Amino acid sequence: MRDFEYVDGICPVGAAVSAIGGKWKIAIIWALRNGPVRFGELHRALPNNLSQSVLTNQLRELERDQLITRTMFHEIPPHVEYALTESGGKFLPCIESIGEWSEAYLLTRK
Repeated sequence: MRDFEYVDGICPVGAAVSAIGGKWKIAIIWALRNGPVRFGELHRALPNNLSQSVLTNQLRELERDQLITRTMFHEIPPHVEYALTESGGKFLPCIESIGEWSEAYLLTRK
């Protein structure tokens, strides 16, 4: 196992956990894997117990951390689309690996 080098005094693993930590962030990133999605479509693609306000907060944090983009369309009716940035897209293989690990882990717990 390798040791990670700190960047400007910040642990890279800690920075990643901070950027993707949160109950819904990984699910949001995964839901954006096929391209831009409108807010309503994204909300419907995620579990029913996710409120619009929590989704909005999670999206703002992901945008702040430059994992997603928010594009406002000034049309009639106006709408907003969310999409992964290059950095956000690079996280998709990690989500796949986590999913594979989790499936194996759950099977060992039976």
